[in-house]
Amino acid sequence: MSSVTVRVPAKVNVQLSVGPLREDGYHDLVNVFHAVSIFDDVVARESDSITVAVTGDWADLVPVDDTNLAVQAARALAKHAGVCYGADLVIHKAIPVAGGMAGGSADAAAALVACNELWGLGLPAEDLMRLAADLGSDVPFSLMGGTALGAGRGELLTELPTTGTFHWTFAMADGGLSTPSVYAECDRLRATPSRGFWPEADAGLLAALRDGDPHALGRCLSNDLQPAALSLRPALAVTLEAGRRLGALGAIVSGSGPTCAFLVEDAAHAARLAQALPERAPIRATATAHGPTPGATIL
Repeated sequence: MSSVTVRVPAKVNVQLSVGPLREDGYHDLVNVFHAVSIFDDVVARESDSITVAVTGDWADLVPVDDTNLAVQAARALAKHAGVCYGADLVIHKAIPVAGGMAGGSADAAAALVACNELWGLGLPAEDLMRLAADLGSDVPFSLMGGTALGAGRGELLTELPTTGTFHWTFAMADGGLSTPSVYAECDRLRATPSRGFWPEADAGLLAALRDGDPHALGRCLSNDLQPAALSLRPALAVTLEAGRRLGALGAIVSGSGPTCAFLVEDAAHAARLAQALPERAPIRATATAHGPTPGATIL
């Protein structure tokens, strides 16, 4: 096999509860991930070395050196398997960069799956999940997809039962937000880092997912990082309010931001909202999507 293509979804956090700051610098989280139909495609081709190139709307914002998470994933896989194989990786970007939708993590997950196949390693999903957790907190969910409850720093996953399809409109901001900066701002806004507080999954939110009820889910959306994202990027408040006024069932900053996510009634409502938002909010682009969708998948 000389080439493998893997498609991997973006995510939205329908609940992100931030708990204690741990000694390792991470926070304990309750993180309800939901994979949505905005995809990156990662192509891996045979090569003597590991390289990366990027195409798509966000390509100019993605590093093509050793800091690229997909490159790190391929190298981690080769080291784990004890091989010296190479791969030319080409990332076709649609997921926003530094947008709170796990774009870099998605590409890392796709690289793991693609290189495992390209190199004929045959490693089981459990091995890939362990490598994914070492690469980043969101990478395991990008492998898994669907809807899942994340614990620890987000990497300990439990699949959640979800009925039907949820529809979304996403508003992408100009420029990104650094995840570490948003967490630091979250700690600053709190009187002290929240040691001792252990977040819990919202029972109403889990029931809404299980029942396929978008109205109930819209009422339950929550993100403890949202005040920090708004503090660092006040214009996001304008975007959230515009979406609410246009009839969104729920409005939330996705993850560490700055992408804003709007839960809507159906695909037609998502399209209307995507068309109307740019006239009312300072955004770079909009996209519509549905979820849940599968994780990293070989095409």
